[in-house]
Amino acid sequence: MKKYLPVFLKLIAAVIMLQTLFFKFSGAQQSIDLFTILAQENEALLRIGTGILELIAAVLLFTPRRTWLGALLTVGLMGGAILSHITILGIVHNNDGGLLFTGSAITFLAGSILLLLHKKEIPFIGKK
Repeated sequence: MKKYLPVFLKLIAAVIMLQTLFFKFSGAQQSIDLFTILAQENEALLRIGTGILELIAAVLLFTPRRTWLGALLTVGLMGGAILSHITILGIVHNNDGGLLFTGSAITFLAGSILLLLHKKEIPFIGKK
């Protein structure tokens, strides 16, 4: 079980982050509306920038000896998403039933567990 848990967590986090990229990169109206609420004048920069960072995080999760970095980036991105939902967007956004918030929370949890599992690989914390 211990062998498969990290792979399962990586897949969960990567799939959730990667599935939103199409909407961010294609300029889907739902994505534009969401990021306009967060950053009216810099909507495109925030939307595309977030998408690029999520893509990098997903790739790093499957990069040996860099999983910790992908997990850290995942936790940071999803922490920001969760805070945005709690403070600005609301748990339920655009009648989605809380789907975006739940996806962020699941991805945050998966990234946090992966970060703990790979803490010895972190250069400034792990073994010296």
